Amino acid sequence: MRYLVISLVFLLFSCGSYPKKNDYKKVERPAVEIINPYFSDMEKDYIYKAKINFRQKSFGGIFIVKKLEKDHHRVVFTTEMGNKILDFSFIGNHVEVNYIVEEINKKIVMDLLKQDFFVVIHETPRMLQQFSKPGDTTLLKTEFNKNTYFYIYHDNRLNKVIRTKNAKEKSVYIFSQVEDNSANEIDITHKKIKLNIHLKSI
Repeated sequence: MRYLVISLVFLLFSCGSYPKKNDYKKVERPAVEIINPYFSDMEKDYIYKAKINFRQKSFGGIFIVKKLEKDHHRVVFTTEMGNKILDFSFIGNHVEVNYIVEEINKKIVMDLLKQDFFVVIHETPRMLQQFSKPGDTTLLKTEFNKNTYFYIYHDNRLNKVIRTKNAKEKSVYIFSQVEDNSANEIDITHKKIKLNIHLKSI
């Protein structure tokens, strides 16, 4: 019983403390929108050279994202010879797996890939709380699919998304070399699982 009480107290004080641990202060002002512009243009095909590392396996090839309509994206990853590795459709909060190779057709990998690609393409998550710290850095909190995410903006540009649990980083999504609302490089890293994804625009 004592152990249960101590655990509940720890959970209560650790939960939601990621901003405090990183010196962010809560902002009480009119709500702002979370905007991820990097895959928002329906007129554009987003094409990247990609590398996915999972444990001892490595997959390289071409990663393509196409916005088909509002809240509808198609994500395809192929070898450089054009053989399909995976093909997902994201419609709203629903993910449809059109194809995936047997080597990564495992529940843990599938769930992580769905989560990762959804975070990368999701344009307007609902903002729950806003934080800031000196240096014109803004932190916006949201939740979806039972996970907590923090969107980090510097000079009004989205640089990073962090998935947390009990105030600890679980996954990090970094957008860099941004030009005209496109991120030329995207890096996804998982802290506890050997899954890393690197995308470089071509």
